[in-house]
Amino acid sequence: MKNFAARDKNIKPVGRLEFVIGLVRDEDSSMATRAAWLHYAGGLTQSEVAKRLGLTSLKAHRLIMKANQEGLVKVYIDGEVSECVELEQQLSARYGLNYCEVVPDFDADDLPLRALGIAGAQFLKREMERGEAMLIGVGHGRTLAASVEYLPRTNNRHVRFVSLLGGLTRKFSANPHDVIHRLAERTGAEAYVMPVPFFANTVEDRDVLFSQRGVREVFELAKTADLLIVGIGTAKRKASLVSTGMIEASEIEEIEASGAVGEMLGHFFDRHGKPIETTLSNRTFTLSREELSNRRMVAVVGGKIKADATRSVLESRLLSGLITDERTGRTLMERAP
Repeated sequence: MKNFAARDKNIKPVGRLEFVIGLVRDEDSSMATRAAWLHYAGGLTQSEVAKRLGLTSLKAHRLIMKANQEGLVKVYIDGEVSECVELEQQLSARYGLNYCEVVPDFDADDLPLRALGIAGAQFLKREMERGEAMLIGVGHGRTLAASVEYLPRTNNRHVRFVSLLGGLTRKFSANPHDVIHRLAERTGAEAYVMPVPFFANTVEDRDVLFSQRGVREVFELAKTADLLIVGIGTAKRKASLVSTGMIEASEIEEIEASGAVGEMLGHFFDRHGKPIETTLSNRTFTLSREELSNRRMVAVVGGKIKADATRSVLESRLLSGLITDERTGRTLMERAP
């Protein structure tokens, strides 16, 4: 859990504003990166940047704007908002969490990908900066993909990543969820993927694929991960599992009819957090619920459309940590019995 020291609720911590300039190898962006580095990291004014680089002030301004527009500048706020801290305490106590982080709302969308992406990236960055040899198991989902997008480029040879489930989809062009490759590219870390679909067509197909060289080894590696980062899905027709072609619409309708509300790593839960056995249960390429128990597992999730699903997974007590937005956090407390 975060360090919840007593503090005056009326005092807003000032915190620290941190700018992270991404590493860029593209020649066209090299000057923009240099200008952004001098401005944000070096503290130079735009006029001083122009003088240092031998450019006009207008050109320096355009280069810095270019760096921002291309996502080369990542902004992190190192501080706490008292209302969010109080909500973190309530959620931790209600759902038995060891770690909870609630970020302020600023996304108007039902799925606040930007806020969650920044928070998820900060969490990953802190974990990697511990300097310890670490194996991080990674699920998939739009929030995890957003977290990788906001993660600055680093060189972390002491960290490794491994897929927690099969990531191949029926629609190859619509696979925004497999974040392992982008994590490896941004961090320079070793990454192990499961070259199998999320669900096999039959139990027999799953057994055959499991026996293939390399597949079983990756699963065994995933069982030893020090930290699991996961997303949470819904059991609705518009679920990401359906939109990416991992399962058919008819399959999710059958699952929803059985009482499922939330999904995590291919496991479905009802509104009380009880697992739902589905026709997909024995065909899933993922860790079992027993293998997920008593693990350090943190979910990055939020948004109006995910509130019920998130609560169902929290009620399962499999999660040890939660990163969410303020609006979702309040909804989770309001709906808690």
